Amino acid sequence: MSEPQSQAVLTERRGHVLLVTLNRPEARNAVNADLTLGLGSALEEAENDLDVRAVVLTGSGDQTFCAGADLKAISRGESLNPPGTEAWGFAGMVQHPISKPVIAAVNGGALGGGTELVLAADLAIAVEHASFGLPEVKRGLIAAAGGVLRLPAQLPTKVAMRMILTGDPIDAAEALRWGLVNEVVPADGLLDSALALAETIAANAPLSVQHSKRVAAGIVGDRGSYSVPAEQDAWAASDAAMMAVFTSEDAMEGPIAFAEKRAPVWKGR
Repeated sequence: MSEPQSQAVLTERRGHVLLVTLNRPEARNAVNADLTLGLGSALEEAENDLDVRAVVLTGSGDQTFCAGADLKAISRGESLNPPGTEAWGFAGMVQHPISKPVIAAVNGGALGGGTELVLAADLAIAVEHASFGLPEVKRGLIAAAGGVLRLPAQLPTKVAMRMILTGDPIDAAEALRWGLVNEVVPADGLLDSALALAETIAANAPLSVQHSKRVAAGIVGDRGSYSVPAEQDAWAASDAAMMAVFTSEDAMEGPIAFAEKRAPVWKGR
């Protein structure tokens, strides 16, 4: 087994597939600087290794795929993006397109940033007890790591808007119904199913797969400097909305109320 610099993310080669595991079970695999560096580095490893033809991303444990941003790290004033990883976006992934297909193997809850990682993946397989949602509006925040940008693009508009505006989650069966995931499987079959799908892809001509993904996903540029021009205006709007929301009084009130286990008192400013 090879590993990026951070133990927060583990990598393992399975033939032509790179298995990447978010490895912070004590924090429900929440995203901190170490995880960002580890996941972003793993994606770079996959992109630059000609022998890797697909990536499977999962979480450690059997309850949580990823709980989103590590609020404890944020409360200590820590940045989630260490120097040099800013261009990769949240978790080193959401603005870090690669030409190799990425399959999310969702082993449990995927709320907030966890759902945003699923949205950034090309394919997804989930366990029966998985859940998906963007609860940011319940905390005075906004799903600015691709949630409000990609959910309406990948789900029917009314379904996406209900999730975004209510903050209420959906279960795995509903995620399958609306196409957020490709398949729902029992917990003991998740990794086998995800690896089997990855191996099916890896059996195809790698250049054909990679260029097909680039065209389908709107990826342009050279290896190491890929971008998705069709998303640039949406990311700019998302970033502007994030600044407006995250600097508000409500953005401070939401997490405090959550920590104090009380209903927030919104001021709309």
